[in-house]
Amino acid sequence: MKMFVKSGDTVEVRSGKSKGVRGEVIAVSPKENKVIVKGAQVVTKHVKPHRMGEQGGIVEVESAMYASKVQLVCPKCDKAVRVGHKDGKRVCRKCGAEF
Repeated sequence: MKMFVKSGDTVEVRSGKSKGVRGEVIAVSPKENKVIVKGAQVVTKHVKPHRMGEQGGIVEVESAMYASKVQLVCPKCDKAVRVGHKDGKRVCRKCGAEF
């Protein structure tokens, strides 16, 4: 499946428990249609120590969310916008700036 977001893009979460959070896309999974956003959808995870002397415990990690829950943030008008395509490039639907 073709994704409209790439790793390194700035996005805003539009729905869910992290609604309104802006962050950078860390990872993209086109097969599952999911993305991982830095600082959004944070869950606690129990980690076992793997090596001798290593610390185990509870850590907070970003979880994957569906790509349809996020929108790209335009660098020019600084708003969450839908993406258009012009000459093979992604463009802002509000101001026409290229991503």
